[in-house]
Amino acid sequence: MRRGPGIHPTAIISPKAHLGARVEVGPFAIIGDDCEVGDDCFIAPRATLERNVRLASGVHIGIGSVIGGAPQDLKYAGEPTAVEIGRDTIVREYSTINRGTSQSFKTTVGNGCLLMSYVHLAHDCHIGNGVIIANGVQIAGHVTVEEKATISGLSAVHQFVRIGRYSFIGGCSRVSKDIPPFLKAVGNPLKLYGLNSVGLQRNGFPENVVRELKRAYRLFFRSDLNLSQAMQRAETELEQYPEVAELVQFVEASERGVVI
Repeated sequence: MRRGPGIHPTAIISPKAHLGARVEVGPFAIIGDDCEVGDDCFIAPRATLERNVRLASGVHIGIGSVIGGAPQDLKYAGEPTAVEIGRDTIVREYSTINRGTSQSFKTTVGNGCLLMSYVHLAHDCHIGNGVIIANGVQIAGHVTVEEKATISGLSAVHQFVRIGRYSFIGGCSRVSKDIPPFLKAVGNPLKLYGLNSVGLQRNGFPENVVRELKRAYRLFFRSDLNLSQAMQRAETELEQYPEVAELVQFVEASERGVVI
């Protein structure tokens, strides 16, 4: 444990915690046993790192957020599990991120993510780099959100759902099936609405790749073909760019089924 000018005197820090250089801890914040806080992190007033939390450098934890609480899972038997948050990620006010269970032993958030206010991230979730999760989103256990996906406000995500890279989910959506990469979806019931064209453009995807992704979308989701027929057509009719192969493989591997 380190206590210096950046640590408010009302903060409570376990002697079993380790704080890096230039860490700021606000009034009445709590940092519990076996927490590791990297350099240049900011822990806002009344935030809590309950136990077994590992923050990389530059992480911001907002006012009143609780990180590292026990999983809300009746099968959890007290085994040691953790929360890991990557560098430069921002968690805003009153969010909660629970530790993992024996399924994966940790809940993880990648680098450069933004979790806005009142987000709940349940046990054994794994969030990729650059993900944006807007206000009030509730994510159940065992969910995977891949790189640069965006989930808009007040959406709810079912257990074991997988959300693909660069996908976009509109506000107030009920996500009970997998969302393929590069696509956008919204609603209750949830439906696909084509490519996440704005996101792909902002992230510099070439026009030829976007064009083939549009063709793949039409083939799989806007034709009368079944999955095996669409797979066969995709092999012969589509340019085999890595992004197209990723979309096809995601659909083929989905365990919950994909939104259509």
